[in-house]
Amino acid sequence: MTAILYLAALLVSTVCMGLLDHRFRLVLGHTPRGRAWRGAVTVLIGVVFFLIWDLAAIAFGHYGAGRTTAMTGIMVAPELPIEEIVFITFLSYLTLVLRGLIVRTAQRIRVTQSHEDGREMGQ
Repeated sequence: MTAILYLAALLVSTVCMGLLDHRFRLVLGHTPRGRAWRGAVTVLIGVVFFLIWDLAAIAFGHYGAGRTTAMTGIMVAPELPIEEIVFITFLSYLTLVLRGLIVRTAQRIRVTQSHEDGREMGQ
């Protein structure tokens, strides 16, 4: 049972991130003007970038797969566990969701400030 805990935690976290994204329409849930596919492509680019990074680190001997009872032990390549691919997918997606949240918050602050400025000028 403990052999899948880390992978399960990553998958559950990714699903929860997807639910937040869908609820607040931050990345993949953002459909106006076809932006959902842009988010998916950006996540894919992040995954590919970090996968190349990991493979280079493995090739130069800087990285090795951890051996714990919480991991499945399924290797996609030598020293590259499946959990690493799920993790870098989560990391890339999390980064975009956080960016979407920051942009949304900044827009709301600007709107609030412009309304407050308009009220001050009208007085």
